[in-house]
Amino acid sequence: MRSNGRKNDELRPLNLSTHVNKYAEGSVYIEMGETKVLVTATVDEKVPPFLKGQGKGWVTAEYSMLPRATHSRNQREANRGKLSGRTMEIQRLIGRALRSVVNLHALGERTITLDCDVIQADGGTRTTSITGAFIALSIAVNKIAEQHKLNVFPITDYLASVSVGIAGGRALLDLNYEEDSKAKVDMNLVMTGSGKFVEVQGTGEEAPYSRSELNDMLELGEKGISELIARQREILGPIADRIGTAGSRSGV
Repeated sequence: MRSNGRKNDELRPLNLSTHVNKYAEGSVYIEMGETKVLVTATVDEKVPPFLKGQGKGWVTAEYSMLPRATHSRNQREANRGKLSGRTMEIQRLIGRALRSVVNLHALGERTITLDCDVIQADGGTRTTSITGAFIALSIAVNKIAEQHKLNVFPITDYLASVSVGIAGGRALLDLNYEEDSKAKVDMNLVMTGSGKFVEVQGTGEEAPYSRSELNDMLELGEKGISELIARQREILGPIADRIGTAGSRSGV
């Protein structure tokens, strides 16, 4: 058993609430243990200049941590005048992960922006943001599909993310901050509902890791992501049955 009472292959307690923002086209509040993230989806009936006239849409993301999301207060990045490298890397990860399961042609010339705001951080903020953002995205896309009577539902598959790592000589699923800070290996996985990999970010923090250790972490990650997707399906209700009917990402 781990210090928090979990088994090595056990996720932190997951709590989800949708429609938490009355203005956003899609919104979700997600808690993975003590990590808490608010995600809102905004739909704009236009695309970035580089996509104009191409007949397809765009999905992008922004990520931020509130000043007291961590043990000490962090200065707002807006006050510093620029985003940190970490923030830019995370929001690009979220955006490209979500785009991997969206048929952009079926979406039409509109942009969906996912704002992921970390209220409290205890490890896994980027993975929690991706899992929550997919839910908010699905709600927003469903509204678009109903309002504009789209012929094809633009989301091609489910998407979720989780961290895995090796700490104390053991492969662990869904690391909290305490475990992450001591981990020999830290890895973030993003996978689809059909079991395909979208992103594998793995780093030997203290030492290289073996193929056997990699396999153990991937197995744990697949298990955790399948459980997260089951919860996504549950909370999306009737929308869940529409996901995966769009075919390929590029065709209509």
